[in-house]
Amino acid sequence: MSATSHRTADQPAQDPTTDAGAGATSDGHTRVTVLVALAANLVIALAKAVGGLLAHSPALLSEAAHSVADSCNEIFLLAALRRSRRPADRRHPFGYGKERFFWSLLAAVGIFVMGGCFSVFQGVQALRNGAEEDFTGYVAGLSVLGVALLAEGASLLRALYQVRTQGGGSGLRDPALRTVVAEDGTAVLGVSLALIGMALHMATGQVVWEAAASLAIGVLLGYVAYRLGRDARDQLIGQAADPELSGRIGRLLREQPEIDSVEALFTMKTGMDSLLVAARIDLVPGLDSERVEEVAVRIKRAITRRVPEAEQVFLDVTDRRAGEARESPAATGERGGA
Repeated sequence: MSATSHRTADQPAQDPTTDAGAGATSDGHTRVTVLVALAANLVIALAKAVGGLLAHSPALLSEAAHSVADSCNEIFLLAALRRSRRPADRRHPFGYGKERFFWSLLAAVGIFVMGGCFSVFQGVQALRNGAEEDFTGYVAGLSVLGVALLAEGASLLRALYQVRTQGGGSGLRDPALRTVVAEDGTAVLGVSLALIGMALHMATGQVVWEAAASLAIGVLLGYVAYRLGRDARDQLIGQAADPELSGRIGRLLREQPEIDSVEALFTMKTGMDSLLVAARIDLVPGLDSERVEEVAVRIKRAITRRVPEAEQVFLDVTDRRAGEARESPAATGERGGA
């Protein structure tokens, strides 16, 4: 049995400048989108905080906390964009692509802690202690929220425009862009809830409306943080390629005349547009060692040509029966596998 990697000297190199150039262009657009969102959130956070203090508004203060959390998260996302494109080195031979998911996880935690928890706290405090009514302050607060709604809406439109230019749903594979879209969409909904809560508080004199809006904003932020955190967690612990792509790689292997059977196939995303592929294959009888090496190189060339994301391809050539291979530690993922 022999294990080989596609990093062989006679393998034709992929054109890294093409992939790197496309990735850099995409990252440049995402960076602009994140910077637009950061600028909007910094200005809006200050305006909301001032308006909330003037109006003694728990909903408006919750929205200020929401904007502060979003501003911190955009700084995390900028770090992700810069650090995830670093080339592989000895310590990280598979590259730094997963940094993107790590910083996105921190952003999700920030949304939950700084935004969601503070909003729930403000809502509970308003229900327990009430809130002072100040007509002038409330007019100022509503004005701030109106401006915030326009700014957040503009930032959301910018993010959605980039998603559309990058292929619609496929553009949301980028965790940084997905986080910006989620933050801006949540911000628009949160500002709308705060507007409704403040307006009803002014109209009825009942603080329960504004407290309910603050609690609703907290629950909304908690849900968004959970979804973003779950996606980042799945990527960090080693998520497989989507079933369609895995199926395409499997069919490609089975189409090779020298392969008798594919005993096991494993894939793992190592970054935004990079993939690790490991396969245990059984070759047809009668191939000598030199022929096996030639076949392995040609198969790996075929995979990297048809699946450009497959930056790392490993083939484990075995003559064991299929049942034994499937039960082996390497096939099941148990410790001690080859």
